[in-house]
Amino acid sequence: MTMMLVALLIFAVTYILIITEWINKMLASMIGGFVIILTGIVHQDTAFKAIDWNVIFFLIGMMMVVSVLRDTGIFMYIAIKTAKLARGIPLRIMMYMFVATAVISAFMGSVTSIMILVPIVLLIAYELKISPIPFIVTMVIASNFGGAATMIGDPPNVMIGSATKYTFMDFILNLTPPVILITAASIGLIWLIYRKKMKVSNQNRVRLMEYKEAGLIKSRRKLFWSLVILALMLLALGLQAVLHLGTATIAMTAGLAMLLMNNRKKVDQVLTHDIDWITIFFFMGLFMIVESLVETGFIDGLANRVLAATNSEPKTTSMAILWLSGIFSAIIDNVPFVAAMIPLLEKIGIAFQAKNLPAEVMNPLWWSLALGTCLGGNGTLIGASANIVAVGIANRNGFHISFKEYTKIGAVFTLVSIVISTLYILVRYF
Repeated sequence: MTMMLVALLIFAVTYILIITEWINKMLASMIGGFVIILTGIVHQDTAFKAIDWNVIFFLIGMMMVVSVLRDTGIFMYIAIKTAKLARGIPLRIMMYMFVATAVISAFMGSVTSIMILVPIVLLIAYELKISPIPFIVTMVIASNFGGAATMIGDPPNVMIGSATKYTFMDFILNLTPPVILITAASIGLIWLIYRKKMKVSNQNRVRLMEYKEAGLIKSRRKLFWSLVILALMLLALGLQAVLHLGTATIAMTAGLAMLLMNNRKKVDQVLTHDIDWITIFFFMGLFMIVESLVETGFIDGLANRVLAATNSEPKTTSMAILWLSGIFSAIIDNVPFVAAMIPLLEKIGIAFQAKNLPAEVMNPLWWSLALGTCLGGNGTLIGASANIVAVGIANRNGFHISFKEYTKIGAVFTLVSIVISTLYILVRYF
């Protein structure tokens, strides 16, 4: 019991440090992970084995892929082309960029899409002489929506995919439909909220329309081969069940191939500047801390309480997980939250097996967790990593987005998305 209380204390202190950002989140999680070992709660070997290397190498591989693709100029080309397709009309640009951000996030990751697209929308807003803040807020929301649609779109889904036997196609077939519905509903919300708030002169529209986007592509040869490797990577992920390859192997193979063909003389530069080592070590520490809750029996006890509260009924349990995940992911970063929830669902699965329930009853629980954590991250400014990254970029460019300013928009989109997800889960699985 004493060890459990100590583990909970370390876990709580680490969470507070991550939420408040009093110290760097990587430093907080790594200190917490090694304090777990130093206090004897978990042996070093057990703590290191708890690190999900499939998640770690998948993230590194995808960072390599994105680094090469970004270097080709394709992302800036897409953004400027999108703005021109909207004929320089701000509301249309916002809607088109919302969809473009969601699609790119589904395959490149929510944080990555924000890092790439927010600087571009700052340029677009500058050319139109309007505030970029509404664009940034809606793009952040879109990035978390798009990230929820696939296994590779958002870190929580990467972690869920690694902890389960679900394939890339399982995520698309089960999560993409509600995300499409949510995105469509969100376009309507954007129209309702912003239709009378953004005006731009014809002169500024003409200046944007004259922007020469073709010159943004730095190397057509590099772009061609990068897109070929990207297509092969997505095909391999789609055929994962047939190929019997882990997502980490597929992503690392694609990343290494891109580096070899395009940036083989800049490998040190990519590893130094484009691999987010802070995030990588953050995940490592997190896995170690969560393992302490498993080893001390806290997760077992929590699972039993959840089952008691829901009478071990799959439908009620799914709804509880969806809404609790949505609420808590709005308050705390969804990555540490899902790290704690995965072992909880694994214990619930064992309890369902003991009651002779079919294995399929766990499906809606896992999809509820994925939707709740990814969509709930939109609720507040600190709910997801993409939110924090976007605000940081805006601040560095002289645009301050307050917690209140973001939350009054993000909370509305979050509530609508969770309601749609609730209806989807109930109709499809029950």
